[in-house]
Formats: sequence, structure tokens, C-alpha cells
Amino acid sequence: MPELKRLVAGDAPAVLAFELANRAYFAATISDRGDQFFDRFADRFSDSLAEQDSGSCAFYLLIADDGSVLGRFNLYDVADGTANLGYRVAQVIAGRGVATAAVRELCRVAAARHGLHTLWAATSGENVASQRVLAKAGFVPVGPADPADLGGKPGTWYQRDVSLTAG
Repeated sequence: MPELKRLVAGDAPAVLAFELANRAYFAATISDRGDQFFDRFADRFSDSLAEQDSGSCAFYLLIADDGSVLGRFNLYDVADGTANLGYRVAQVIAGRGVATAAVRELCRVAAARHGLHTLWAATSGENVASQRVLAKAGFVPVGPADPADLGGKPGTWYQRDVSLTAG
């Protein structure tokens, strides 16, 4: 059973392997991170850990029984009880409900561990799979997203109340 766990320094090799293995798959629906991301991965990973330590972000990995990374689930721009949610899952598990289950779990974690009450997520209009994940996880569309936030693609912002009383 895959487990959602907080990102730690020792996860760098597994995260890089996940990103490289799924690069073409991700680029089909979301903006490619570009060669510079991979060339400077160690620095970017360290920066992410520093952001997490500061409390402005919280990064989670979905880990398979064999220790490989199946997905990344991130809370970023954490402030005043709210955060933005971003996620990506490996092609080998896409379409099996794993992303939806992990987003639901992260909603619980966001409230219980991080004291958040509202999560926001944006997805492009062409990323139908992500729209389904958000809807199944209790997010509702709240308005258009700036294409600059989605790699130049038009899309929609979604919102979910994750307070402990919201269920």
C-alpha cells in the first residue's frame, strides 16, 4: 500500500529518478521543467528543504512498498491558514485512483499537521485527469486561473475547505 510521507534529504535520488522516468509523461499535460531543473536538481532540492524548514511549504512523497516514488504532493505558499496544492503521479499508476486517495490524505494532513483550513489548486483546461482528481477529492471550481500560473495554458482554480470539521 503506497504511503504519503514528508520529504527528507535522503529522498533526493528517488525524487530525481521519479522526475526523469516520468518527464515525457508530465510534459504531455503540464509544462516541462526544462533541462535546467535537472542540471541543478541538487540545488533545487536543497532549496525545497529550506522552504519546508521555514514553514512556507510542505512537500510529500507517495512511496511504493519497494521504496520508489510514485508521486509528489506539495503544499506551497503556506500562509494564514491557506496553501496551494500541486501534485504529480507516475505514469505507471495514473488512472487508478491513487492520486485522488493521496490528495484526500494530504487534505487531512494539511488540517491536522499544518493547521490549514483552505487549499487551492489550479489546473489547465486540457488536464482532464487532474480536474477529475480535484473534483473527487472535494475541490470545487472557483474561477479562471491566470495562464502564467499554468505554463501559458488557460485553466481553472479550485478550492477546498480542509478544516477538521469539514470531513
